[in-house]
Amino acid sequence: MPTINRIRVPAACLAMLLALAGCGESDGGTVTADQGPTATGSSPAGSPDRPAGDASAQPPVGRTGSPPSPTEPPLIGTPTAPPRHPTELRKSNVLAGRLSRGGSGPCYTLVTDDGREYALHGTDKGTFATGTWVRVTTAPAAAEVDCGPGIPLSILKMSPVG
Repeated sequence: MPTINRIRVPAACLAMLLALAGCGESDGGTVTADQGPTATGSSPAGSPDRPAGDASAQPPVGRTGSPPSPTEPPLIGTPTAPPRHPTELRKSNVLAGRLSRGGSGPCYTLVTDDGREYALHGTDKGTFATGTWVRVTTAPAAAEVDCGPGIPLSILKMSPVG
């Protein structure tokens, strides 16, 4: 078995040498004359010849001396007029508001944030107390139904908000 050991030992040494060679720098890690000592050099950062927080310190090896990029994004100018089109598109058949007339139905009265009043009709949509905030998906009202004052609409879906 001496021939196998003759092959294994040099092969293991060669593999280790290749692994260590891959960790080195391509230029050999040479230091030029204009580079000063670093914190890992002969004088620590707090020593008298190099005070801590020294603004004139050289950049670390491998980094350039250029200033860092700005941390704040450039400002966008202020708008000169309101947007031409709505910035938040919403479905025209979905309403949200407070019920000014609740109960178990089939008629409800909804008042939206902009003060519009809707006379809603829907059977088996649930029981909602007066003052409940709801979201309602609507459809055009049936002509034969009158649920009182407000814009008449039929209820497709109604659910409490919050």
